[in-house]
Amino acid sequence: MSAQPNIIFIITDQQRYETIQALGYPYMDTPNLDRLVQEGTSFSNAFITAPSCAPSRASLFTGLYPHSNGVYKNDDPWTKSWVELLSEAGYHCVNVGKMHTSPYTTPMGFAERYVVENKDRQHPNLPFFFDEWDKELRARNIQKPGRETYRSREDYRDSLGVFDWSLPEELHPDVFVANLAKWWIKDRPKVQKPVFLQIGFPGPHPPFDSLSRYTERYMDKELPLPSVTEEEIASQPEALKKLRKQHMVVDHDAVVHLDKATREQQHRQRATYYANVTMIDEQIGEIFDALDEAGYLENAVVIFTSDHGESLGDHGHSQKWNMYDAVTKVPMVVWGPKYVQQGQKNKGLTQLMDLGATVLELAGVPIPQDMEARSLVPALQGQAMEERRYVFAEHSRDPILEGTEFMTMIRDHNWKLVHLVDDEYGQLFDLQNDPEEVVNLWNDPKHQAKKQELITAILSWRIRSGLATAKGYK
Repeated sequence: MSAQPNIIFIITDQQRYETIQALGYPYMDTPNLDRLVQEGTSFSNAFITAPSCAPSRASLFTGLYPHSNGVYKNDDPWTKSWVELLSEAGYHCVNVGKMHTSPYTTPMGFAERYVVENKDRQHPNLPFFFDEWDKELRARNIQKPGRETYRSREDYRDSLGVFDWSLPEELHPDVFVANLAKWWIKDRPKVQKPVFLQIGFPGPHPPFDSLSRYTERYMDKELPLPSVTEEEIASQPEALKKLRKQHMVVDHDAVVHLDKATREQQHRQRATYYANVTMIDEQIGEIFDALDEAGYLENAVVIFTSDHGESLGDHGHSQKWNMYDAVTKVPMVVWGPKYVQQGQKNKGLTQLMDLGATVLELAGVPIPQDMEARSLVPALQGQAMEERRYVFAEHSRDPILEGTEFMTMIRDHNWKLVHLVDDEYGQLFDLQNDPEEVVNLWNDPKHQAKKQELITAILSWRIRSGLATAKGYK
């Protein structure tokens, strides 16, 4: 391979897997992400390690499971990452947009940070932070949109978190982050080192507030909508029932979940959510053009992914904090003509954090022996590589997931089990016969051997992980 490539790492927030047309979803309008898929390698079975922002990102940027790096939930301290290794190896590391570190501006190995956090950070229960987007709004004497402003609307509690963007387009957080990235690429004097540029879009995380001209493209489309029965809800563990009810009472991120939303409400929510993805796709195209014009793509790898998905009413749930595929499965695409084979669709089980080891190998940086991530470089180059036997995700109790002390998921191609440490009841799904994860087989006598096999596999995984304690990221 050539000298160290520039690495452009684009990550969205809360983007479901089935939101890119080239991955097999014709209702989506995503020409720029389609290009990355068609000209690069995509991974169709990439799973997060934690179903909320900070622990998923901490796992991604340390290459460790949450129980190894100690970041189990949002706002847990997180100050170290493999970005520091890139910096030590000669990279100029830049963050534009969301990383969700804690503290938000911890150096993390970056030489430059232009931080934009969640859209809705005005709530008194959330840590106060005045980010780059806040500064722009304040300079224009404009109040930031969020639940504090949206609550005054008559339709607030029936909107499912959907609000048309009413400010100038350039002030939408996803456009703002893209413009900030384009400024860095085009107007900052070009860096005479290999560059690691992390661009974190705040969307399509709620509030669901895409520009109306994008939403209109989806309003007349037939879109996949949730189909939930009382029987399915009744079969869920108490912790998930409690989570579901809390979303109906507490308007997290300006979303009031509805027990029985109408098809019209559901369609509008999905149309607005998908529209936000299309908005971001358009911005990615402009960023790509700017990188090309500035010469950063001559020797580069571009990575696209998201930190986790979004329920959008599937299984009766809102947002995340559960282990359904709508939340745990994410898009993951790697592009780079000198480093990545074109048009590959890898079906092997991968963890989102595997991108960390992949970045290090592409950069020629030794992968720490205690890193639990596995490099995907052989797969990128069309070589056979041993896929993971299982993928795992975990999350501890927090102010939103109140019904359990700790939740663990294990999944392979055929089965998924969700274990709740303080509950004798969990979830077991036969993914071959029930890919929609509707029929909970936890107490089915026919499947007790499979249940015990997967619980034992969780035990073995935790023991082996403990034996390989990661010392550098504590």
